[in-house]
Amino acid sequence: MSSNSRQTYQCIFFDLDHTLWDYETNSNETLRELYDSYALKEKGVPTIEDFLNRFKVVNTQLWELYDNGKIESHVIREQRFKQILTPFSAYEEKLSEDLSRDYLETCPKKSALMPFATEVLDYLKDKYLLTLITNGFEEIQHTKLAAGKIRHYFNHIITSQKAGHKKPAREIFDFALQCNAIENHQAVMIGDNPITDMGGAINASVDTIFFNPERLAHQAAVKHEISCLSELRQIL
Repeated sequence: MSSNSRQTYQCIFFDLDHTLWDYETNSNETLRELYDSYALKEKGVPTIEDFLNRFKVVNTQLWELYDNGKIESHVIREQRFKQILTPFSAYEEKLSEDLSRDYLETCPKKSALMPFATEVLDYLKDKYLLTLITNGFEEIQHTKLAAGKIRHYFNHIITSQKAGHKKPAREIFDFALQCNAIENHQAVMIGDNPITDMGGAINASVDTIFFNPERLAHQAAVKHEISCLSELRQIL
């Protein structure tokens, strides 16, 4: 990118989960604690790996349904552990509710960030306005930011609850543009999800940087693609 085009951006939009906050590490650490404290092996879940793998499948499916407007957020909370425990014949209503409550209380307080997250935010903070755009739940996302000690980098925390729209709807990006008093060509979106982050930004005519650490194949027409956050220094 030429130095001239670098100067057109005034604001960087960031996704949070899987982009800055290390969801996988923090979630797995929480699930390991829950597996032990609730003695899930004795209740029918053979190994911690079985528990982690089942969580990943169910959680991914539920969040895809939520992101696509097929279910409301409360369904994730209510169904997640029910669907995880049922194949192991370990489902009990109270157990499912207790696991859901403890997961939602504990996981957001974990502090692991993606590699180079803090270094990149330090590099960007004096050059651009930094705004977070997330489909995550309002209170929970603020807890994650506090745990990761990165809240102070952002001038706006825009959740789907606050904006009244979820990514990939262009309205949540329009809301972010309005909050920063800028036009779409003055912002760029950095995120890990080709549909919600990249597709949403494209819907709003905002430039895109796809964070793809696993180098997964995709069809998104992104402007830039990176596999490590440290690569942002070459782009911005």
